[in-house]
Amino acid sequence: MKTSAEGKALIKKFEGCELESYLCPAGVWTVGYGTTKNVIEGMKITQDMAEEMLDRDLLEFEEYVDKLVEVPLDQSQYDALVAWTYNLGPTNLKSSTMLKVLNDNNYDEVPAQMRRWNKSNGEVLNGLVRRREAESLLFQGKEWHEV
Repeated sequence: MKTSAEGKALIKKFEGCELESYLCPAGVWTVGYGTTKNVIEGMKITQDMAEEMLDRDLLEFEEYVDKLVEVPLDQSQYDALVAWTYNLGPTNLKSSTMLKVLNDNNYDEVPAQMRRWNKSNGEVLNGLVRRREAESLLFQGKEWHEV
């Protein structure tokens, strides 16, 4: 399975696109649509480079979801999990209660588990509250664009 246009749209909406590197709330140098790998202070990219970096990054995060999720997923569920993992990383996915309940076939519990991950450095961030809500709605196959 691959991330659909809908999954990419969610990631793009919440990551935004910055063509010059910046420090994210977690203190990590970031550029484009949330790319962190090999990003340095003062780095500048083009819009086309941002799109290419996102596509490359998605391949990596799709692989994490493919490897760690043991139950069948529909496209919306897959997109939501890739978007969640894109933001939080594979270590958080692997250790999360969300993954455990999902792999126990408790699909209905996944949205609530997704929404728990709304903090950066111990502080609840409104942007993360909104993003987790959008991901949980997408997981359920519901409209998320107005979040």
